[in-house]
Amino acid sequence: MRRLWRLCLLAQVCSIFIVQPWTPGSAAEPPPGPPELRLSLHEAIQAAIDNNANVRLLKERIVAAQSAASTSLGALLPNVSGFMSGSNQTVNLAAFGFPPDRLSGLGLQRPVTEPFDVYNARASLVQNIFSLSLIQRWRAAKTGVDVAGFEAEVTKRDVMATAGLLYMEASRAEAAVKARLADLELSQQLLKLAQDRKQAGVATGLDVTREEVQLENTRQRLLVAQNDHESAKLNLIRALGIDFNVTVTLTDELTLATVESQTPETALSVARENRAELKAQLTRQKLASLSLSSVTSERIPSLSLNGDYGWIGLKPDEALATRSVGLMLSVPIFDGGQREGRISESRSRVRQELIRMKDVSDQVTLEVRNALLTLDSSTQQVAVAEKGLSLAMKELTFARDRFAAGLATNIEITNAQTSVARARDNLIEALFRFNASRINLARAKGEIEQLF
Repeated sequence: MRRLWRLCLLAQVCSIFIVQPWTPGSAAEPPPGPPELRLSLHEAIQAAIDNNANVRLLKERIVAAQSAASTSLGALLPNVSGFMSGSNQTVNLAAFGFPPDRLSGLGLQRPVTEPFDVYNARASLVQNIFSLSLIQRWRAAKTGVDVAGFEAEVTKRDVMATAGLLYMEASRAEAAVKARLADLELSQQLLKLAQDRKQAGVATGLDVTREEVQLENTRQRLLVAQNDHESAKLNLIRALGIDFNVTVTLTDELTLATVESQTPETALSVARENRAELKAQLTRQKLASLSLSSVTSERIPSLSLNGDYGWIGLKPDEALATRSVGLMLSVPIFDGGQREGRISESRSRVRQELIRMKDVSDQVTLEVRNALLTLDSSTQQVAVAEKGLSLAMKELTFARDRFAAGLATNIEITNAQTSVARARDNLIEALFRFNASRINLARAKGEIEQLF
């Protein structure tokens, strides 16, 4: 019985741990993860240019402006049309001034004729020979294409700068996560040190508890940093116009680059030459002036040519060729004051564009000077932050040695930990400000393409 009992128990164990042979499709394959996209700063900028909705909308606006210019040009070119018609009709001759006695003399018993067929095939031509208003309107439409082009360039550069800044923000958030991981590793090491010192009888439970609190605080900050990192990447994905299901991995980090010093006067000179906003505003002024000229030119007489040629007859084989050619001189005299109202409105638009030109110029000056100030300040901040981090690490080393030697409690260590975390944050923020100010300065000078 004892042997039989052992055999039954062995059979149950084997039935539990036996491995079934694997066959294809016997187990569900793990679902594939989201695709990974490794992005450098340059690649992020290119993706933003290609996919951003605002850039694509401005490209369509250029197409619309070109179509409007073609429409204005069509008014200056020959307009040719043709038609063919065939009809069966009757005519009331009395309606054309034929009295009844004359109709009877023509052998007609009633004023309405018998039904008859009319076939007509004709081509007509209208050509504006001279119209200064139409010429100026066409020039204004061509200038509108230039305005749309400059506005598209402004939007493109803004998108490049925005994408660059969002990339830097994501890099800052990633650096913050790495800093918190380093803080967490340091806290774990210091907690083990406190526990070892307590076991050796040279530290108290308060020292261990203090390090445990510090460790949990670091974990909390790590969670916040990870959330900020993911949120920053989502903002970057939105600006780039790519799929949100893609896992973005940044390949560039926050670094300190060499920047040539420059005076505000030099930077402003470059900005006035390169900024698309200034060129766009100058073109808008030209557009407003041409629109005003187009309206005022309506006072000038215009000359056009009208003509038609075709065949007409009662039967198609009996149709005869006929034509008409004429010149029409149109002289505006009075339109109830409508023209003067449009002239006054156009003059107001010219003055508005002059006011905007001053505002755009002042905005460019402000952006250049602010970018230069921020760049200079952030460069100094990076140097100070690097030194501060070095000193904080030295303070932490001294505090750890004093605690390990039993010369002090770990209050000095926790204070030094806080100083190290703050110094790391200061360095990350200083590097972010430096790189962001480089982007802002390049955009303010109109050299954003050269930076990337």
